[in-house]
Amino acid sequence: MKQPKYIQKQITQMKVAVVGATGLVGTKMLQVLAERNFPVTELIPVASEKSIGKEITFKGKQYKVVSVEDAIKMKPDVAIFSAGGSTSLQQAPLFAAAGTTVIDNSSAWRMDPTKKLVVPEVNAHVLTADDKIIANPNCSTIQMVVALKPLHDKYKIKRVVVSTYQSVTGTGVKAVDQLFNERNGIDGPKVYPYTIDLNVIPQIDVFTENGYTKEEMKMILETKKIMGDESIQVTATTVRIPVMGGHSESVNVEFANDFDLNELRALLAKSPGIVVVDDPANLKYPMPLDAHDKDDVFVGRLRRDETQPNTLNCWIVSDNLRKGAATNAVQIAEYLAAAHLIGQPVEA
Repeated sequence: MKQPKYIQKQITQMKVAVVGATGLVGTKMLQVLAERNFPVTELIPVASEKSIGKEITFKGKQYKVVSVEDAIKMKPDVAIFSAGGSTSLQQAPLFAAAGTTVIDNSSAWRMDPTKKLVVPEVNAHVLTADDKIIANPNCSTIQMVVALKPLHDKYKIKRVVVSTYQSVTGTGVKAVDQLFNERNGIDGPKVYPYTIDLNVIPQIDVFTENGYTKEEMKMILETKKIMGDESIQVTATTVRIPVMGGHSESVNVEFANDFDLNELRALLAKSPGIVVVDDPANLKYPMPLDAHDKDDVFVGRLRRDETQPNTLNCWIVSDNLRKGAATNAVQIAEYLAAAHLIGQPVEA
């Protein structure tokens, strides 16, 4: 994976809380922290009351799950949240008031005008030491803006039309259970309103008054905020499909300026966090199975939209639990550490 410029040798050590440590994304965050060798000097796993006292393993050591109250008293340098919006609204300010920097994976703070919404490859530069609650964007938004940012800088995006094909893992472990129960003929609990196996459900989250779902509106509003450009027009259709491994997106992008397709492909290939898989002659294109457990955003099926000028069609795939959630949150923490905005500096 091509790393952003901010990734450098860490010269900080820090106390890290993971709130929601026993959940699907929280477990993935622990895995990513270990794999990326984040400088954790003390891990504080936090979960709901029913999980307090349970043990989790991190880098071969056992750690007991503690309560929010106990975690705050331990004064972590950073708290990475993946415990749902209502929990974050209640608990993130408590950590922030104690001096902890919170990186929140829920939708609670994303559109709050006083909070930064960050994808490190796109806008990490907006972060300061005063940002005590930082929002991690929606998974489908993250992978799209990673691919769009270098194109916007070069050609200026006017309009984006995106249709998503999203993994059941985006809903959580109960959705994964529903899929495999259906596949195995087991009558179990359902989190979707319809059967998901051998089906496609054109609804993610609840519908809003304008006929779009909340997931679709997240992509529309978050893209503008992250890219720092309200002039970008975005329209979205988000769809749940019975796959594991990652989310896929069909994206149509209209630019203000024309582009050379080979130049555009080369630009993407050299941009941080992106892997171009675009060889139709040999049937090479991104798929969720290939993206599974990887941190990159994969881009392919690059071609001109022949119905109007300055317009590109492309296909974007990424692991929604990693770059779409855990990895992006950890990368934010990495940026903060490298910029000495969190942690305790030590001698190099």
